[in-house]
Amino acid sequence: MPTASNGAVSLYYDRAGEGDPVVFVPEAGLGGWLWGWQHAAVAGPHEAIVWDLRGTGRSDSPPGPYDLETLAADLEAVLADCDLTSAHLVGCGLGGAIALEAARTSSRVATLTLFGTAAEGAAVDLEPLFAPPDDRDALRESLTVGLSTDFREAQPDALEGIVDWRADGDADRAGWEAQAAALADFDATDWLVEVTQPTRVIHGGADELVSPAAGRELARGLPRGEFRALEGAGHLCFIERSRTVNDLLLGFLETQTDASE
Repeated sequence: MPTASNGAVSLYYDRAGEGDPVVFVPEAGLGGWLWGWQHAAVAGPHEAIVWDLRGTGRSDSPPGPYDLETLAADLEAVLADCDLTSAHLVGCGLGGAIALEAARTSSRVATLTLFGTAAEGAAVDLEPLFAPPDDRDALRESLTVGLSTDFREAQPDALEGIVDWRADGDADRAGWEAQAAALADFDATDWLVEVTQPTRVIHGGADELVSPAAGRELARGLPRGEFRALEGAGHLCFIERSRTVNDLLLGFLETQTDASE
């Protein structure tokens, strides 16, 4: 299996497809399964790369706490191992914060697409989304804050599939706490002006973990940011509104590719 190394830490990643690379950065504690709905759409016109944060899945789990700079360095290691000089980043929550940090410190970031992301860690409450991977009932219950009631009631089979994937690939409590600690002192409000890459901020209108107002404020603070709300969708809006999100993502990437030619 392909792995990148940041010092002694091994980081698992998967890559598929050809074309401009799109690298997905997951939410705290959640495995690469999180991007399955986008991976299938992207890994045709683009190369799709999904990786597990340290502390999750098949990546190493050194003792925490982790800081944002370390997680961004992990991302840089993945990009370097894939020999990518330019990549589009897609992140959620903590993954969005990692993508923002990478955008201002790495020369390899072309664009950002951010879901459920805020400019300050204080605006993020991820605790309700955590559940022990060996407790299926807790995994299912925690999804009530990540996915809307309408989606859960209309897609019970999909919900059970997500529980299966979480049981197999999510972080345990120690891994989750180590990752979530990276948001404790996160405050990008003073340096958002340094993130000059085109950025689309997409937010579920019913997000219970990160207020849509925080996402709108993030987009407002970015020199090339734009905000899109998906009314009625929860924090994991890219799952429950996958068709809409995939159209938005592919359209955004196509526009940026055309602009660079």
